[in-house]
Amino acid sequence: MTMTSERYETRIAWDRVAAGYDRTNTPSQMRLGEEGLRRVGLRAGMRVLDVASGSGALSIPAARLGAQVLAVDASQIMLEHLSARAGKEGLTIETCVMDGHTLELDNNSFDVAASQFGVMLFDDMPRGISEMVRVTTAGGRVLMNVYGDPRKIEFLGFLIGAVQTVRPNFNGPSIDPPPLPFQLKDPQRLRDELVSAGLRDVTVETILETSEFRTGKDLWEWIVYSNPIVEMLLGSLGLTEDERGMIQLTLNHMVRERAGGSDVAKLTNPINVGIGTK
Repeated sequence: MTMTSERYETRIAWDRVAAGYDRTNTPSQMRLGEEGLRRVGLRAGMRVLDVASGSGALSIPAARLGAQVLAVDASQIMLEHLSARAGKEGLTIETCVMDGHTLELDNNSFDVAASQFGVMLFDDMPRGISEMVRVTTAGGRVLMNVYGDPRKIEFLGFLIGAVQTVRPNFNGPSIDPPPLPFQLKDPQRLRDELVSAGLRDVTVETILETSEFRTGKDLWEWIVYSNPIVEMLLGSLGLTEDERGMIQLTLNHMVRERAGGSDVAKLTNPINVGIGTK
């Protein structure tokens, strides 16, 4: 399949952040992956497809449970990090570079098709969900873990507050229309998309994910490596190195204040967990 220039640039952008993403985001998001897999009733021996897998926050927990996992992602570098993680644990996970908009896979091939913070980013998100449904067996289940209301995402609020110390008029990304990471922020929108793709018995529940940070630098790196869009947004502000340093100092103060007398600051954000049966 020929990749559009826009999707090619997106792949390159994810290649650039892959090492940082693997170091910061993937370890912190495995608990969420486990929770989603528990909700779909994953059992050993099931065939699982992880679409836009990144470096394995969903695939690794699935393999730990004994599933037969295929992880697909547009970024070869992400998949290399995933394979390295799997190897360290003695897990077998098949990987393949693939555009989730058009999965090069047979119909009715997987017991579970899942995506965590992946298909929600697609420029044609409905098509991505439809492809997940297509390759799922009759009676199989589809799982989508996506960000909820950005106004309730604490790491985003911390970043906006810190940036405002050097850019007082900065209010974060526009949410009307929402940027791709938040296009499924409304639980009803997620429900509608799953139903439109042909799923039944659809449920959507909003849960709280908790992430822990020891320093402002840890939080800064976690955010800037979480998605190439973040650096694009910050880059548009023309920040100097001194200003970036000031932002990190402010984040450090905010993290220490939130931590109180403990070693870590706990930040929460809403996650919409959507599940349907084919």
